[in-house]
Amino acid sequence: MSFVTLSIHHETVYRYESPAVYSIQRLHMTPRAEPLQRTLDWTITTPGKRRQTHNAFGNASDIVTLCTPLREVRITAVGHVEIQAPTQGRIREKMSLQLPVFTVPTRLTEPTEAVRAFAARALSGTSASTSQALALAAAICDAVGYQSGATAISSSADDALRLGLGVCQDHAHLFIACCHSVSLPVRYVSGYIYPGEVEHSASHAWVDVWVEDADYSGWVSIDVTHACLQTADYCRLAVGRDYESVAPVRGMRRGGSDEQMTVHVDVTLRK
Repeated sequence: MSFVTLSIHHETVYRYESPAVYSIQRLHMTPRAEPLQRTLDWTITTPGKRRQTHNAFGNASDIVTLCTPLREVRITAVGHVEIQAPTQGRIREKMSLQLPVFTVPTRLTEPTEAVRAFAARALSGTSASTSQALALAAAICDAVGYQSGATAISSSADDALRLGLGVCQDHAHLFIACCHSVSLPVRYVSGYIYPGEVEHSASHAWVDVWVEDADYSGWVSIDVTHACLQTADYCRLAVGRDYESVAPVRGMRRGGSDEQMTVHVDVTLRK
């Protein structure tokens, strides 16, 4: 089976007008341990104290605690990940959680009446084939054009559908909300994508949906933004119910007025 090795550099910088005197953050910046991807080397650098944990979804995360006043907080993750393309997008793994866990909506993925009506055009029951799931992704691409800055991280699936604009996060949330409307198991995936020679964000979000095909029953990974199956160009960081459950950096602080955040992600092929 063919594989690629991705070189990844992810940096998040917070700058404050006055020092942040205390903060605690949860990071999801470590690639998942899965059969189709293998981390060759990976280094996370942060100020303060860092402790690694794992959650019920099988994600590695880090808890970072800062007790020293700082005007700048710089968090970096750098490394290489070897990835094999999943055959027909199929993600074969041992289930640690029961499927009903992945049918529970969140604030960002609640299926409103508008979402239910939209979903009914592609889904009709509590199961779907890979082709039906791809058809739903294509319908979402047609209904919600890609436009950076059109939405915020707090925008819901319904917000994106009404606006008709969004980014990969919104496409994933809308796909998930459509699946929730018929109790179809689905999960949010955060990670990186090798963008090739085109202008494209290297941070990405997509979905895993539970399909029932004639020869397969299980997770299939779909990039909703491009209405395609996951390939070897994708590095998987974390899976969960929505963006909020797998955000690369999420936390709280005391002090640190007028926060400015910059994020830079670079993904290239290692020769």
